[in-house]
Amino acid sequence: MKTSKFLFTTAVAGALLMSCSNDDEAPDDVNEEEVITTMTITLVPEGGGTTVTLQTQDLDGDGPEEPDVTISGSLSENTTYNGSIVLLNETEDPAEEVNEEIEGEAAEHQFFFEVGIGLNLNVAYADDESDYVSAETGENFTTTNPVGLVFTATTTDAGTGTFTVTLRHEPTKPNDGTTGDAGGETDITETFDLVVE
Repeated sequence: MKTSKFLFTTAVAGALLMSCSNDDEAPDDVNEEEVITTMTITLVPEGGGTTVTLQTQDLDGDGPEEPDVTISGSLSENTTYNGSIVLLNETEDPAEEVNEEIEGEAAEHQFFFEVGIGLNLNVAYADDESDYVSAETGENFTTTNPVGLVFTATTTDAGTGTFTVTLRHEPTKPNDGTTGDAGGETDITETFDLVVE
């Protein structure tokens, strides 16, 4: 019995000593992912025409409610659209625009555009890291890896299919333009069912 008490006391004292050890190393800074409730993608046709807006809004985050996804209309054949993305955190009042964080951490973010079979749409980045100012240094980034806050989307023939837009946090750069190659953590992703007519 005394041996058991001694062993127990020794084990507890050892655990306390280990948990109270003096670790002089400062913890690494944690770059937290942004809270994004709403992503609005605006597609403006070059040369005039009807602007198309795609939006996903998920005000309860990981809650039980599904995101509210809206598409304002169809795309026109043989048309180039200038695309832009606005990200909001609507858990704040007033809503916080997250674009500034993405721009200031451009080297740590990238949008990916995946076009499903049947949708005749070609997407190209219209920006890169050097277009933005570093939040750390206040200078423009020196690298030209794509970001994707602005892009072009060009249709060809009529068709229907999916258009998936994903923002990755801390992807591998450079990459082959796919989420599979980039890795990182997903900040937001949504799939839109589009029509070209």
